[in-house]
Amino acid sequence: MKKVLVLCTGNSCRSQIAEGYLRYFGGDKAHIYSAGIETHGVNPRAVQVMKEEGIDLSGHTSNHIDEYTGVDFDYVITVCDNAKESCPYFPTNALKFHYNFPDPAKAQGSAEEIIYQFRAVRQLIRDYCSDFVSKNLA
Repeated sequence: MKKVLVLCTGNSCRSQIAEGYLRYFGGDKAHIYSAGIETHGVNPRAVQVMKEEGIDLSGHTSNHIDEYTGVDFDYVITVCDNAKESCPYFPTNALKFHYNFPDPAKAQGSAEEIIYQFRAVRQLIRDYCSDFVSKNLA
């Protein structure tokens, strides 16, 4: 079974959303992990917008990249430029993918405007993950 790591700065929003979608679309085709180069805790708005999609992130934890040094990943997906540029050396022969999604945690405005940004980023990640699974885990 393939092993996929989604890597972001704090493992709080984008990588958590991607982990949820990759599990949803990938089913039993892969083991999906997510981590950050730091840990910021899982963002409650990420949990909220994924719940709207029927995907439960409430049991997820924010994990540090160091927790997975012994895992031989097949794919590593960085979902922000900071993670791509700042990730410490990670010994792997994995195929690497990158997409710099906007950070919804930096959204400003009213509560409605902020959740709108989370939903917009969620849709970008959903489309990316669906495409990734169809091309790499089929």
